[in-house]
Amino acid sequence: MPLGYDTDSGELRVPAVRQVPDLESLRLLVLVGEHGSLGRAATELGIAQPSASKRLSTLERRLGLALVDRTRRGSALTPAGTVVSDWARRVLDEVDGLLTGADALRSERDAQLRVAASMTVAEHLAPGWIGELRRTDPELYVGLQVTNSGTVADLVLRGEVDLGFVESPSVPAGLSTRRVATDRLAVVVPPDHPWARRRRPVGPPELAGTPLVVREPGSGTRDTLERALRLAGAGGIRPLLELGSTTAVRSAVMAGAGPAVLSVLAAGVDLVDGRLVEVSVDGLDLRRSLRAVWPAGRSLVGPAADLLAVAVRGR
Repeated sequence: MPLGYDTDSGELRVPAVRQVPDLESLRLLVLVGEHGSLGRAATELGIAQPSASKRLSTLERRLGLALVDRTRRGSALTPAGTVVSDWARRVLDEVDGLLTGADALRSERDAQLRVAASMTVAEHLAPGWIGELRRTDPELYVGLQVTNSGTVADLVLRGEVDLGFVESPSVPAGLSTRRVATDRLAVVVPPDHPWARRRRPVGPPELAGTPLVVREPGSGTRDTLERALRLAGAGGIRPLLELGSTTAVRSAVMAGAGPAVLSVLAAGVDLVDGRLVEVSVDGLDLRRSLRAVWPAGRSLVGPAADLLAVAVRGR
């Protein structure tokens, strides 16, 4: 409900505040769906069954949905509960990735496995890979440096990290490389930008001639865009703003600064929620590979080899 005055009573209308469910309640809902039993779910979380029942009731009240059917034979998710449980599982996975990534950032200096990753990889892929690796080796101490692709390559060449992940279209000599994921760049604008309503695609010359919000030199996203424009015969880019992170670029575009070219991994949620709009592009190949890099002539062993194997399995 928007803020304003009721036309009948003249009283001020205040919009209802949505209450965000706590993570443990979401985890409880997921466990009820997995076990088909509130009691077993409560036991796994280490709480009493009455407390678990109260927590579920609070969750249902906050969401305004019946999530669990409680019978003498056990507890089962309602259709709405099944959908919410799937969403909850994704939220919990993202939180686990956040905690794993934060732990790796804290562990950067004295780590047993030193990793450097470009922004896109670090934000969207590396925490999941590191989390899977640590599930098999909980004592492993992983350190993660987050920087642009050019600096990642330099860190690997200088021996300051054991393994790097980059998103640039090429890597310097002296590095071995292996593809671990694929990605695509997209031209994005805010919903009120004129390009958001255009029907014909943007061509390479028009994109090259338009001032763009871009990452700093050395960014893999910027290198990929510049390479694609050169291959299309359109020349270079015209930077409107140069920013040091993907998050800063997204925020500038949503604020109306201008168009940008971003990874669909980085812009995906904003595109789905309508905060950004993807603009069709013709005559430009914006696909790219995300790759692991390590010193040429050196075989990866131990945790570095294990992390590479985890990343490759996730392709």
